[in-house]
Amino acid sequence: MNNSAVNIENLGFTYPGQSTELFSGLNLTIPAGSRFGLFGPNGAGKTTLMNLMTGLLSFEQGNILLAGNEMKKKDRSVNKLFGFVPQDLSFYQELTPVENLQFFGAWSGLTTHEIKQRTDELLQLLGLNDVRNKPVEKFSGGMKRRVNLAIGVIHQPGILFLDEPTVGVDVQTRHAIIHYLKELNKKGTTLIYTSHQLSEAEDLCDTIALIDEGKIIVHDDLNHLLAAYGQNGLEGLFLNLTGKHYRD
Repeated sequence: MNNSAVNIENLGFTYPGQSTELFSGLNLTIPAGSRFGLFGPNGAGKTTLMNLMTGLLSFEQGNILLAGNEMKKKDRSVNKLFGFVPQDLSFYQELTPVENLQFFGAWSGLTTHEIKQRTDELLQLLGLNDVRNKPVEKFSGGMKRRVNLAIGVIHQPGILFLDEPTVGVDVQTRHAIIHYLKELNKKGTTLIYTSHQLSEAEDLCDTIALIDEGKIIVHDDLNHLLAAYGQNGLEGLFLNLTGKHYRD
């Protein structure tokens, strides 16, 4: 992996049927090994940008590179470079954690031996070993979130995209997930994270970008931004730069 996990160059994007561009000439670089947070009000474009970076949405203008590889070329090998933990639970509810990880591990190109090794490791690390053979549909919300996370990292991606990875979980589960993500980052995984949990984000992220109306309004080290705008936390910085009016 080169020095940048993600390079977005002059990105333009318009949803079909709309006349106004959501993004026009957008540029963003996310360094490899960082814990990067993307934040903004509802409708600002952060989820769309996440979907463009992960290839869930296609674009015509500009370029997005993951570790130097162009997303526009639709090369399946690029998919192995990153993992994605979506806000919506993305697994088969009727299957067990083991069965889900077998399926998604094979889809990621892992061998049978690699799948078994990673499954055993992840279920132990994420506190799911005792329920490894029970249908996920019977799990609590926090347990399902951990299954979602395990699927996203089974192939040990160098870049991990996280869209509200702890939504709807209890304090203990949130703490455990954030701790696990920090440990992944220490081993070299780049984290690209978005959430409305700003106190959690402040704990996890070292670099952030605030996006509003399809434009990046600030992008810097979090501590530098807090000092520059005289704020004590990310919530104050967020409100200072995006306003306090309703945005739904």
